[in-house]
Amino acid sequence: MYKGLKGWRYGMVIGGLVGAIGATIYPVIIHPYLYPDKWKAESKAIREAYDIDQEKIQPGNMKVWTDPFDRPGKPGNK
Repeated sequence: MYKGLKGWRYGMVIGGLVGAIGATIYPVIIHPYLYPDKWKAESKAIREAYDIDQEKIQPGNMKVWTDPFDRPGKPGNK
């Protein structure tokens, strides 16, 4: 008869699932959030390497996205 997962085995399965989700999410979401300067530099280098002009590929003649809260006096701005 199957007794199911009980006790520490149940904890190991749940811990493994949470760990796998965390390991998957970290490089995609968390690392770029914590180190945005590195991400911006990489994006800029890739666009230069492939000769991509954001203004030309922007759909619907829309301007390239800018931070609407990017104002003088904001921490990190001049």
